[in-house]
Amino acid sequence: MRWVLGAVFLLLAGYLLQLELLVYAMCSLLGVILVSRALAFGWLGQVSAERVCNRARVQVGERVAVVLTVRNRGFLPVPRLLLEDSHPQHALRQRPPRIKIEGRRLKIVWLKGRSEQVLTYQPTFLMRGYYQLGPLLMESGDLFGLHRRFRLAADPHFILVYPKMISLDDYDVASRRPVGEVQLTHRLFEDPTRISGVRRYQSGDPISRIHWRASARSGQLQSKTFDASTVAGATLLLDFHADGFPETETLHASELMITTVASLANTLLQLGEKCGVVSNGRDAADRVRVEGFRIEFRTRRGARTQYGMQDRSDRLEPVCVPTQQGDDQLTRILEALARLELTDGLSVAELLAESTGRIPRDATVIAVLCSASEETAIALGQLQRRGYSVLVVLVCFDDTRFRESAGRLMAQNLAVRRVESDEMLGCLLYTSDAADE
Repeated sequence: MRWVLGAVFLLLAGYLLQLELLVYAMCSLLGVILVSRALAFGWLGQVSAERVCNRARVQVGERVAVVLTVRNRGFLPVPRLLLEDSHPQHALRQRPPRIKIEGRRLKIVWLKGRSEQVLTYQPTFLMRGYYQLGPLLMESGDLFGLHRRFRLAADPHFILVYPKMISLDDYDVASRRPVGEVQLTHRLFEDPTRISGVRRYQSGDPISRIHWRASARSGQLQSKTFDASTVAGATLLLDFHADGFPETETLHASELMITTVASLANTLLQLGEKCGVVSNGRDAADRVRVEGFRIEFRTRRGARTQYGMQDRSDRLEPVCVPTQQGDDQLTRILEALARLELTDGLSVAELLAESTGRIPRDATVIAVLCSASEETAIALGQLQRRGYSVLVVLVCFDDTRFRESAGRLMAQNLAVRRVESDEMLGCLLYTSDAADE
């Protein structure tokens, strides 16, 4: 536009001053500018693109093959076309990165009339998540560099990466609910109505677990042990509110929490139990902007803004997978966990207020937290006092923060477990309570 205004000004000046050479030069320049502008628009208008991905759902560490075909539908050649298949920038820049790309997703091509070019690349997804591939950003311009135009094509594909799961061969989560007489080969839960013996008291054991008579006879505190039995399943409550995560541990802790929930769900469902998930996290699929991908733009920034995924969502409803059995239940849970993101929406107390009606009373509530505030501990304690069986799993790396959180929870008479690594999760949740740590 500045070139056009400048040329028009000089043209008028030359005409008024009767400078024929200047008038001739400015008329020629205006002609070049107008032709260049028309060509820049025309070249992009006759180009189309199509993307093909061989997979839409993958496991962590697996690769997807992407093929982009760009076609010139017109008879005129396109002398310069910059192609860039867009990817989520945070996934590429994060350390460690979430995506590793092999091949070329950016290329400058020259398209003859009625011809096509193919781009191929292979992204490897290193972390679970919901990833947007595309749209394709096309940049063209005239031969003189006076006009640049950007266009979006090839609607995006969305890749779902399932979370990692750990085998819980020694899975042993205590429940306070009397649950019947069914004996299991796996020690899933303890029945507090059936005392099997005593053991030496360990720091942090709940007061209710102390066997006072045995303690008096031995002269040392003794804690009760219980027989194992089955339950009617579990509802896994996952706290994904950003305020509960230390800044330096957010990525590691959040991914380990997802792995913990996925592993617990897999184990429960394999043993024929019911399982469900509720969380205050955000479903990434709810915030994806997918309209307007064939609009032309004058700047690269405008194009990038258009194709980007929304950073925020006003959605405050819990993410919920109803507690039930079935062959497809694990898939539903894993898909929900794959799309889950940290949010600044509902607190744990608000989450429980919104979702308590969806949690069956005959299922144990296993709350997976990074830390427990006083408000969170009170909310979970109130849930237990309303008749629900509650167990808390703390994914916590700092000993001080763990002791503070566990203290608040045990003050509400809640059972607590700790997870610090995949290895600890693999032999998780043995018979004793939080203080075994």
